[in-house]
Amino acid sequence: MTYTTNRDVDSSPVPVTILTGFLGAGKTTLLNRILNGEHGLRIAVLVNDFGSINIDAELVVGVQSNIISLANGCICCSIRDDLVETVMQVINRPDRPEHILLEASGVAEPSGIAVTFNNPGLREHIRLDGILCVVDAEQVFGAAQTMELKIFQIAWADMVILNKVDLVNSDQISKIKEWLDSRFHRYRLIEATYCDVPLPILLSVDRPLASQLHTTILDPDHSKTFSTWSYETDRPVSLEMLRETASRLPENIYRAKGVIYAADEPENRFVLQVVGRRVDISLDGPWKDRRPRTQIVVIGAAGAFNAEALRNKFDRI
Repeated sequence: MTYTTNRDVDSSPVPVTILTGFLGAGKTTLLNRILNGEHGLRIAVLVNDFGSINIDAELVVGVQSNIISLANGCICCSIRDDLVETVMQVINRPDRPEHILLEASGVAEPSGIAVTFNNPGLREHIRLDGILCVVDAEQVFGAAQTMELKIFQIAWADMVILNKVDLVNSDQISKIKEWLDSRFHRYRLIEATYCDVPLPILLSVDRPLASQLHTTILDPDHSKTFSTWSYETDRPVSLEMLRETASRLPENIYRAKGVIYAADEPENRFVLQVVGRRVDISLDGPWKDRRPRTQIVVIGAAGAFNAEALRNKFDRI
């Protein structure tokens, strides 16, 4: 199927972030935290609840964003066509969103959603920025009959937010990590209370990077648990080697983003977006009068960066 956009508005792909996780884990809390954050983005919100009345949409508070309800079905299966149609309607509006948030039903299996957004016909219109899975630290082992679904939700996530850690002790957190280690080879895990995670980790806040490279982009409340590192070079780099390097970053690095001076096409600027295990490198257009150079910002856990080792990795691309 071919999709079209209104050419009178910006036609660059709109990033989409999917919020998934089992019932009661804290997805709506995370959604509200993002919407009320100081990110400067015009955000459209798709909220899906499995039932004829979309209760989650009623719980989104205090925001001016466009909130579209997708009720009476699970978006991973029965209303997938409605989802695509709704997304296209949203990005064709005159007030085109700069980011789309999709809160999936707690019973949704995210693989079907990801497949929908990876449809080749949609790639020039939207970009799957990341899948965030919220896990309830207190109730993760409850309802044994749902464990397979929870595992699928985590498996498809680019980052796992272990929420409500204030309600459990260190033994429970260790038990959860051992459980995850036994099932997954590589995963990104962030511990949180009330889904309090810095916005630069949650979203690709596509603002000019130059001003961020020499300043901390995390607010003081998060500076003790998260940190940033930056890389700059005037040397053109290999896109293939960049993708390989970005896909193998340490697990305690949650997000990376940057503008890229590529040896493959030195006349064009590329944009790098990394969230968890997901790596996206897209063409941004000619450099024109801008100085060609690579600038990358990396965000992760406090003390996560061996600056020399990271620099050596990027110097080899």
